Amino acid sequence: MTSRNPRDSRLRLVRSRPLASAPRAVTQRSSRRPAPRPPEGTPPPAELARMARTGLAAAARVARWADASLGPGSDGATPDGKGTLADATAERAAEELGLTPAQVRADWDTARLAGLVEVHGGIARPGWRLRAWNRDDSAVLRGWVALFDAWSLAHPEPADRGASAVAEVVSAMPQVLSFLQLSAGPVPMEQLLDLLEQRVTELRTERCEIPYGPQPEPVPEPVPEAAEIADAPLEPLLDWALHALASVGALTCADGQATLTPLGSWAVWVKLEQICVAAQSPAGNIEQPASDMLRGCAQLRPNAARAEYRAWLAARPVGGAVTELLEAARGEDALTRGLAFEALRVVGAPAEPDVRAVADESWLRPYALLWLAEHDGHDPEDAHEVLTREESTWLWVDTAAAVADHGEAPLLVRHLESAVQPTVPALLDEVRAVGHPRTVQVLVALAAAHPDPALAKAVRRAAFQVHTGGS
Repeated sequence: MTSRNPRDSRLRLVRSRPLASAPRAVTQRSSRRPAPRPPEGTPPPAELARMARTGLAAAARVARWADASLGPGSDGATPDGKGTLADATAERAAEELGLTPAQVRADWDTARLAGLVEVHGGIARPGWRLRAWNRDDSAVLRGWVALFDAWSLAHPEPADRGASAVAEVVSAMPQVLSFLQLSAGPVPMEQLLDLLEQRVTELRTERCEIPYGPQPEPVPEPVPEAAEIADAPLEPLLDWALHALASVGALTCADGQATLTPLGSWAVWVKLEQICVAAQSPAGNIEQPASDMLRGCAQLRPNAARAEYRAWLAARPVGGAVTELLEAARGEDALTRGLAFEALRVVGAPAEPDVRAVADESWLRPYALLWLAEHDGHDPEDAHEVLTREESTWLWVDTAAAVADHGEAPLLVRHLESAVQPTVPALLDEVRAVGHPRTVQVLVALAAAHPDPALAKAVRRAAFQVHTGGS
């Protein structure tokens, strides 16, 4: 028997609007950590964005050319799924832009790394950052940071160096960059090389730790590559790494010294700050799996929850974190499902391919479509317009299930106002038709909570008909 007494819960709706994408959970706690400030002397965001636009001007030009000249459905990208320009397309772009095909390809690759161009199944399309390029400084800076993160792909690695050695240097470079950032000025190459060698040695030592307990007899294998790696000088790889970072505008190399540019210094600070955020997880959920982390965020205010999402994400590879969040969204708890997509909003563009891939799953489709609409530039208040009437009704039931499980009875009554149907009888007819597995429980809870006896009776009748399969 369902009680009519309101339950003690912190769940609240953020705003009254048609079809909120998910119930928002809040509490009276606020984030303890003040917003961090970049180091003294860092240019303001508008100036940093101007620098980024200047550095990426050629890439943006090629991306805009592709947007205007190739059009939807074009075969400008090869079908290998990597978005490489076809020869004919590169030559056409070179002729129209006054460049060489090699320059076009280089600018195209930069545009892809910066998110100005996105590739889906071998077909390239303009990225959301290109749409916002002239009006949104944060989109520009995010694009440049994405390029900075991909520095090792922006410049060909030495052909005569093993893949393992290159991977070690890539793993060691964050410490080198941190040292450059803290130095706040030119650093001699010899000093950087010494630091790189120390860090690579640490990585090799960590990799060679002996597991505890009895081990099977080792099978003798030739290890010439390992010996070669250990003895190979790192100076050529340091030179490659610094030139790759210089090619994306993160630093300059001259007179045997390296210096971070203002953009590079700011980006390294951003990365260090992310590590600090991860280490100071506001609610202590950083080490939890996604489902537990999301449940832990259900009692936080939206801003505090987003801080927790950022901390949790900063401690994980993006791809794995997105997969884990989507898996949590597939569970039976509707509140967890809504919060998972809130966390995916914090992820932003890197989550887009995975969110698009789950848009055909009935449980996730409405959430995915709303996420994609907001990602493509729709106002969050109007994003619900991308849903069909059936999808809107399904999401209404799913949100009501979250409220029934975690919220207060009056909140469930107010949830009626967010339905797209103009009348309660119309809502009940469409709720019964949509086939959500939680329909009966939602209607029973709504009937128990509603103060109008006549309406509560109609809702109970609808719940009984759904339960028995009658009409």
